[in-house]
Amino acid sequence: MTAITASLVKDLRERTGVGMMDCKAALTETNGDIEAAIDWLRKKGLAKAAKKAGRTAAEGLVGVIAEGKHGALAELNSETDFVARNDQFQDVVRTVTRLVLSTDGDVAKVLAATYPGKSETVDAVVKEMVATIGENMNLRRTAKLAVSDGVVAGYLHNKIADGLGKIGVLVALESKGDAGQLAELGRLVAMHVAATNPIALDIAGVPADVLEREKAILAEKNAGKKPEVLEKIFQSSLKSFAKEQCLLDQAYIHDNGKSVAQALKDAEGKVGGAIKIAGYVRYALGEGIEKAADDFAEEVKKAAGGA
Repeated sequence: MTAITASLVKDLRERTGVGMMDCKAALTETNGDIEAAIDWLRKKGLAKAAKKAGRTAAEGLVGVIAEGKHGALAELNSETDFVARNDQFQDVVRTVTRLVLSTDGDVAKVLAATYPGKSETVDAVVKEMVATIGENMNLRRTAKLAVSDGVVAGYLHNKIADGLGKIGVLVALESKGDAGQLAELGRLVAMHVAATNPIALDIAGVPADVLEREKAILAEKNAGKKPEVLEKIFQSSLKSFAKEQCLLDQAYIHDNGKSVAQALKDAEGKVGGAIKIAGYVRYALGEGIEKAADDFAEEVKKAAGGA
């Protein structure tokens, strides 16, 4: 039997918004499996939605570069926000983000690249900074987007300094239309992505395991119904799922009367050409990284039955 710890209860509470006692009950029923506990809560109608990415945070910075037809993202983590405001740390994040443009976005290749102006690799420079500043640091992930025709636009939320913030987004728009108009449209779409965090571009891009999970939840909610009826319910639910989780189907935050797909179609006349989202990437600083308990620790510990 897995111990239902304060940390587990707190994590489930943050990810679902459900009360602590219900979270504890869900974890008890699922032997501490947090993903199964999320499903248990949803089946009980206690959690309306849940995503795999945790909402816990780690410190550091997300770097964003969007220049014409290409763009890059990088997340460098530190132990404290104090270090994230250090000029040396910020310079390294900017430099590493630019280095991503000369690779295919692979973290290992970025770490092995020679740091500009030095003979050492990026990995060695980060380790030197750890020794100098006295905090653990980690280049967690990097990404690159590029188009042959069109633009790659970027957006930073909770901006700390030029090119650096807490949430970074890249959106690649393929089009032969006006580059200036495309760049502004891409920035607005990137803002939308930052706000809504879609799972995929459209329903076809949603991972199979996510769809199977939704199907299992619906099946339990509609237990006793014939398989063909359950399939119709599932197919109908996909439309609602797409409107919540898929970028093109979501209500556009800049005009809730339109979907993102409709907003792009409407913009084609102004831009002067067809527009297609070729890809997008969203990094939220520290998402999914477990941190030490915060000021709610004692409350959570009590709810979990701790001493």
